[in-house]
Amino acid sequence: MKAVGYKAPGAPEILEDIILPDPLPPQGRNLLVRIKAVSINPVDTKIRSRAGALEGATWRVLGWDAAGIVEAIGPDVTFFKPGDHVFYAGELMRQGSNAELQHVDETLVGHMPQGLDWGQAASLPLTGVTAWEMLFDRMGVTSLTEGILLVVGGAGGVGSILIQLARKLTGLTVIATASRPETEAWVRRMGAHHVINHRADLAAQIRALGDDSITHIASLTASDRHQAFYEEILAPQGHVSLIDDPASFDIMGFKRKSAVISWEFMFTRSLFATPDRGRQHEILEQISSLVQAEAILPTDHKRAQGLSAGILRGLHEESESGTSIGKTVLVY
Repeated sequence: MKAVGYKAPGAPEILEDIILPDPLPPQGRNLLVRIKAVSINPVDTKIRSRAGALEGATWRVLGWDAAGIVEAIGPDVTFFKPGDHVFYAGELMRQGSNAELQHVDETLVGHMPQGLDWGQAASLPLTGVTAWEMLFDRMGVTSLTEGILLVVGGAGGVGSILIQLARKLTGLTVIATASRPETEAWVRRMGAHHVINHRADLAAQIRALGDDSITHIASLTASDRHQAFYEEILAPQGHVSLIDDPASFDIMGFKRKSAVISWEFMFTRSLFATPDRGRQHEILEQISSLVQAEAILPTDHKRAQGLSAGILRGLHEESESGTSIGKTVLVY
């Protein structure tokens, strides 16, 4: 099968077009999926620059978002059958979706929303699960929760879904940050009540809105740069949840407010085989239903065509520039 991979970590130039043996018939609860589209995530570029091939493998294949068709199922599969259209984000320590075929555990897979094309569906899994887990599992938000949610980095992939989920499924007022006219327009389209500029004085902008304290903060980027602001603006007994990798983040400044600080990492459940790993299947099924009901929009903003190292190199460079809006998808 065709794939794109690399042997040792480095810059985007290390990505190569390769031919790998087709995967063996799936075992256990695994599916064999023929991939039709993928999307690009920061995890792709982080792994590429930091980690080499998996143990026992010559090549590392990236890719943690996919939409495709189930070609075969393992003997213990109960959720899917051959021919089903599916979407998923997969596992961190297995070969990824930058290939024609892939094995994936069914507990991490959802039925693809009807009415979407392959690229639209591929824009949703990783960021959808991340946003859902951050909002409902880490912050403990419910449909009755009121207060103010600040989404820092609202125009990115996770922010785009998080804004929509908060607007549709909770009582939270959503303030999102954006720094360019095009990103401000994007987060408003996603449903933000208010938009402020994260390159200007955030505290002054919050106060200008008449909001003296924020009950929930989703810190999706530059958490270390914004830490002092979070300490100032967070409401007593509020919650800050992060997804990025700050150089440092000292939580002592939040003690006097009895704040909760959490990290969201959507690979935790699969990485540690937690008893509740099947929740990601449930989350994807709920996201699929919301999309079909037109309550949630797919977040693809840009797309490319064809599985090739040359195209993926360019998409990695764009992702690392920090200027992406929503999700970039690659349709095979």
